[in-house]
Amino acid sequence: MRQSSGTLLYRETPGGLEVLLVHPSGSYNRHAPWGIPKGEPDAEETDLEATARRETREETGVEAGELVGLGEIVYRKSRKRIHCFAGPAPAGAAPRPTSWEVDQACFLPLEKAREVIHPDQAVFLDRLLAHLKAQEG
Repeated sequence: MRQSSGTLLYRETPGGLEVLLVHPSGSYNRHAPWGIPKGEPDAEETDLEATARRETREETGVEAGELVGLGEIVYRKSRKRIHCFAGPAPAGAAPRPTSWEVDQACFLPLEKAREVIHPDQAVFLDRLLAHLKAQEG
């Protein structure tokens, strides 16, 4: 089974929680959903968190800090396994598309993220909220 690994970086703003998502490039992806910055492990990579960090840096220019695992999902159509790691975005993070694979990379308010994220990845938003709530308590 193919697998991919990525991050769900977040930040608190006066307006609420925002998460970093990317949009795939190419005219054929014009109406494609957004998603977490992610990608497949390189041949020598065995650490999925390292893959997530590398892919986030390559696609957005943002260096991930401390991360926690949010588990995995399996895409309903392609059956690809997606691993997700979450953490606070570094202060002053200014995401931008830094790879041919994405045409947009930005922080989105949680409600907007729910509207545009790949339906199979939406559970990562719920898991992030549960993680943050557990940290508060």
